[in-house]
Amino acid sequence: MECRMGCGACCIAPSISSPIPGMPEGKPAGVRCIQLDERNLCRLFGSPERPAVCSQFVADASVCGDSAAQALRILDEWEQLTA
Repeated sequence: MECRMGCGACCIAPSISSPIPGMPEGKPAGVRCIQLDERNLCRLFGSPERPAVCSQFVADASVCGDSAAQALRILDEWEQLTA
């Protein structure tokens, strides 16, 4: 599956414990990453500054669902189950 451009769910729903430029402590679940632009695109995509956890994420129908809204719900549920 190709990443859904402008979705941004993986940059909002999950917590990220590794440092992100502009967020040295990472980010809590449900908080929009500071590197997510107004079009929901990652400003660090392809950059060596991008956290490994972000670079390793692979879009998949089981995670991304059929829409950005569904992806947010799925990732939020997974975050709650693994907290």
